[in-house]
Amino acid sequence: MRLYKKAALAVLLMLGFGFAHAGDATKTVEAVNLEKIALSGQTVIIQGHVTKVNNGIMKRNFIHLEDGTGSGDTAHLIITSTETAKVGDNVTITGTVALDTDFGFGYLYPLLVEKATIKQANAKAASHAKSHDH
Repeated sequence: MRLYKKAALAVLLMLGFGFAHAGDATKTVEAVNLEKIALSGQTVIIQGHVTKVNNGIMKRNFIHLEDGTGSGDTAHLIITSTETAKVGDNVTITGTVALDTDFGFGYLYPLLVEKATIKQANAKAASHAKSHDH
């Protein structure tokens, strides 16, 4: 039985199936904002609705994301990525939480999700995010 489990794991890894690390569970925008100190340096997964995109700034794209959770400062996140999305897209973001990022010239970000990958969200997730828009 033990050999079977190892073989199955090896096949899954060869096929590109990853396993989430502790802390890789999907988080809400509000949760990332509220838990930012504990999440600093950790990988997070967030599903949401793209509200603003600034491409090609300092060799990265800045994507603003909301999911209907939070209010005020906890209602949105800024994501940086070499990938991009369009305003209105419903996406799943996987990236690293970074605190107090200073790009110089007055660009200081208390919270970013950096080096993110961006995937179009499935219809169920997209519908959930859209139903929570303000």
